[in-house]
Amino acid sequence: MSQIQINRYLDHAILRPEMSNAEVVQAIKLGIEYKVKTVCVRPCDIELALQLSSGTETAVCCVLGFPHGVVPGSIKAEEAKLYVALGVAEIDMVVNYSYIKSGAWDKVEQDIQAVYTVTHAAGVTLKVILETSMLTLDEIKQATIIARGVGTDFVKTSTGFNGPGATEEAVKAMLEAAQGEIKVKPSGGIRDAEKALKFIQMGCHRLGVNYTSTVAICEGLQLHNNTNSQEY
Repeated sequence: MSQIQINRYLDHAILRPEMSNAEVVQAIKLGIEYKVKTVCVRPCDIELALQLSSGTETAVCCVLGFPHGVVPGSIKAEEAKLYVALGVAEIDMVVNYSYIKSGAWDKVEQDIQAVYTVTHAAGVTLKVILETSMLTLDEIKQATIIARGVGTDFVKTSTGFNGPGATEEAVKAMLEAAQGEIKVKPSGGIRDAEKALKFIQMGCHRLGVNYTSTVAICEGLQLHNNTNSQEY
């Protein structure tokens, strides 16, 4: 396509724990203004986000087990039930990456499955955050294979709260292990159109960006499209 609608790739993340209600409202309205795919919010802001986005092109996503992923899978499942009941369209869960580091692959699968059972039954999109900055490439690939086996919709690189975020090397490993059966979402450190386009060109279907970067990415792509006829 010659004119990428990059805003429709964006999960506009509003997750800083210190944000006031007024700041969250302003950030959600910014995402809606740019018609991002979702506003990705803290669980305490789900109802506010649903109210503000009602009737718009922007859906509501929330995080789960965030940011460390270390609560038991049974608790994550209860979280998922609550968020589904509130009406979110998508959930980004943090897998217990201590299990990944331990090679406890059965526990990794159980952790993902606990949430997927809830989201799949409700038709809610599930993205599994691996926190790739903490993992080796082999661990990233194996975790992606397990998520693919469970049937989750996406694997996602990062919370944005631990390490440098998405790298091309990690994303490439995820795409290879996903084998086109599940989608890949780079997240963390994507602050301009150039980096966002790079990940899209690699084959990613969604991008996690801090709400403070949405304008720069969208406006930067508009400038790019106005000066470059290259097709993507």
